[in-house]
Amino acid sequence: MADPKGFITTPREMPTRRPVDVRIQDWREVYEPQSFEHLQKQAGRCMDCGIPFCHNGCPLGNLIPEWNDLIWRGDTHEAINRLHATNNFPEFTGRLCPAPCETACVVGINRDAVTIKQVELRTIEEAFASGDVKPLAPDRLTGKTVAVIGSGPAGLAAAQQLTRAGHTVVVYERADKIGGLMRYGIPEFKMEKHILDRRLEQMEKEGTRFRPGVDVGGELTGSALRKKYDAIVLAIGATQWRDLPIKGRELKGVYQAMEFLPWGNKQALGEVEVPGINVEGKHVVILGGGDTGADCLGTSIRQGAASITQLEIMPRPTEERPSSQPWPTYPMIYRVSSAHEEKDNRIFSVSTEEFLGDSHGNLRALKIVETIFVNGKFESVPGTEKEIPADFVFLAMGFTGPERSELLNQLEVNLDERGNIQRDADFAANEDGVFVTGDAGRGQSLIVWAIAEGRSAASAVDKYLTGDTQLPSPIEPTTRQLMV
Repeated sequence: MADPKGFITTPREMPTRRPVDVRIQDWREVYEPQSFEHLQKQAGRCMDCGIPFCHNGCPLGNLIPEWNDLIWRGDTHEAINRLHATNNFPEFTGRLCPAPCETACVVGINRDAVTIKQVELRTIEEAFASGDVKPLAPDRLTGKTVAVIGSGPAGLAAAQQLTRAGHTVVVYERADKIGGLMRYGIPEFKMEKHILDRRLEQMEKEGTRFRPGVDVGGELTGSALRKKYDAIVLAIGATQWRDLPIKGRELKGVYQAMEFLPWGNKQALGEVEVPGINVEGKHVVILGGGDTGADCLGTSIRQGAASITQLEIMPRPTEERPSSQPWPTYPMIYRVSSAHEEKDNRIFSVSTEEFLGDSHGNLRALKIVETIFVNGKFESVPGTEKEIPADFVFLAMGFTGPERSELLNQLEVNLDERGNIQRDADFAANEDGVFVTGDAGRGQSLIVWAIAEGRSAASAVDKYLTGDTQLPSPIEPTTRQLMV
């Protein structure tokens, strides 16, 4: 265990965020450096709780008390070994995961939870800085080949595990660069892309092959994949975005969030001088109060929008746990992201009734109305209609499943009642040799679930190819059957 009295004597502290007026002038990550000594004190707050519920809160089963103790003792080398034992990409989860482990922390019952996510992040950053992150190439090759379709966290996790097991793995990505939504959907101020690139470099040295810019299902057909590879892993995500088919949807200026965010990343990296969607000096409205909406907010701020309003149909959450969501569950509470700290103009309990345009077909305003939740549905409150000006609207209302691409038809895989690719407890689709992992089979979820699914699917594929496996599976078949 760490400091026996740490959770009593040391208050929870996060690294300082850079001043708002400074950080909105650039696209760099928002946190200032944290001393290792400060980190050790925070790791020392991990108590000898007997049953560490943080394990249950983390889909990867991260060995949180172990690496907290090691960091407190200054053993960074062994700490990263314990962290990598369950998590391929702690530098991603340490930045992007909402940390369900912290809401399950035993200290959090009546005190502030341990800063698990920050300890995780600094552990991997210390490891990269010291050279402790090295390629782990297999001792021998099995002669089996695997195609991974999609290069998000699930696909990358599956690919790395299978490569290390000795299989020849090729990752296909339709975009110009590898990384999926981590590359094109996550803003630079949340995760700078060199963080992704250094991990991809490690994977290439291990033997994983990357093929970006390939239209799988088009130029590379499903039948060609079946002939070329012994197994196929579908990790195509749940990129079918939820739309809002109301009057005025066709107006110029109404975009999906994922049509806007890639331009922000290209601008941040200097790949374009003027982004294809540029809100500088414009009035912006964001529909959706989740992480994607906050990403649109931070991007709009850095582009120099004249005003930004974020609308959410749900009522404002409470700042304390609701009684219906007790510890150790993940509660729906009022949260303030770094983007909201920069500009918070959220309006709750409202619904958009119509997009209003000018005579040239351009968006000029939204007609909204207040809502209440009655008998399981939202109802408009008469007399509360009003207009708010808008040159751009970004729809950040989530995703409904994988795109209905030609590849799915070619591979003849079935979909379940929710529109996800159907799979069994071993991540296998209805067609032999085809496996499904991540959001494509699970539905829109967290990055930590994507990595857990990728690792578990890799274990199943390895067993399919060789008859046995030594690869770990965070999500055991019996657990998956209960989840399904």
